[in-house]
Amino acid sequence: MATRENWQLGRSMQYPFAAPPPRRQVAYIFDANKCIACQTCTLACKTCWTSGKGQETMFWNNVETRPYGGYPMGWDLKLLDKRPPAAWKGEVCETKTIFEDGGPLDPPTGHRPVTEDYAAPNLGEDDVAHGVQPGTHFDGEHAAWMFYLPRICNHCDSPACLAACPRKAIYKRDEDGIVLIDQERCRGYQECVQACPYKKTFFNMVSRTSEKCIGCFPRVEQGQVALCVESCIGKIRLHGFLTTQGPPRADNPLDYLIKVRKLALPLYPQFGTGPNVYYIPPLHVPTGILEQMFGPGVEEAKRLYRAAREDRTLLGALILFGSQDRIVERFEVQGDEVVGWSGAGEEVTRVPFTEPQHLRAAYDATWGAYRHNTT
Repeated sequence: MATRENWQLGRSMQYPFAAPPPRRQVAYIFDANKCIACQTCTLACKTCWTSGKGQETMFWNNVETRPYGGYPMGWDLKLLDKRPPAAWKGEVCETKTIFEDGGPLDPPTGHRPVTEDYAAPNLGEDDVAHGVQPGTHFDGEHAAWMFYLPRICNHCDSPACLAACPRKAIYKRDEDGIVLIDQERCRGYQECVQACPYKKTFFNMVSRTSEKCIGCFPRVEQGQVALCVESCIGKIRLHGFLTTQGPPRADNPLDYLIKVRKLALPLYPQFGTGPNVYYIPPLHVPTGILEQMFGPGVEEAKRLYRAAREDRTLLGALILFGSQDRIVERFEVQGDEVVGWSGAGEEVTRVPFTEPQHLRAAYDATWGAYRHNTT
């Protein structure tokens, strides 16, 4: 076992392989306050990447309702039941990771879903915690709550699927940190399915190989955001790269929101994989639930989000969500606009803080007609 630094845990940890970080790391931020579970992202991914034979139950992207939903069923609860609750001392996780639960030759702690676990992709959809009782009213705190959790492969810093594969068929690309499966080497042992704590590796019963989200790498190589990001109606997603060859850059929107301001948090960091999909936690959900899912930074993230209107740089970074189909690698607030540039220095977006409004007279003298709001 090698020793690797895990900044999400605040400590070093044990992992089967030693390797330098990629030249840059692909990352995503999802704003859970804005997701409406329209599933447009799911359909965009499904129709493009998993419409073939044997892929019927594969959802590389899915949106599930918390607290009762999950695809496959109980994907996180079954692993949490096998492990002690996460214990944090400040920003340091004292709980062992899934790589440290056993001996140095043991595979990562995991579980393999059964066929029935993939039978209900919309399990628990819109179900509310504690139910809604007659006569209740809102008095400042939500007794009943739910929120939508969009999920894709995390393209982890220390992937459990890679660590578990006996065929060495899974690899992490040096140019962008995207995790892929070599279909020529894969023999369908499904050790990756069992090891992935997020259950984002799937087994194809027709091809007899494992498949997973490819991070839309053909688009990324052209400087474009992933399909699930571009298609998002609610503009809850930001796609880009984290800096790995030096300190975080405050002008990189991903670095800024994740590492500088720590507004966006990883999902189940205590597992130790170093996931690279980050979430802005929902404001109305009890903190205890969120700390189990996102770690100890939840309260500070909520405070920052509530105060974003007073922080021009933070608000500018948030306005970038869904504003373009190109990856933004540098941003800057310029007056009443936020500007984003690609890695090549090309301006790819310019978004005003306040949308311009144009008031037109009810009577159009040029055409001698009245304007109405009906057709």
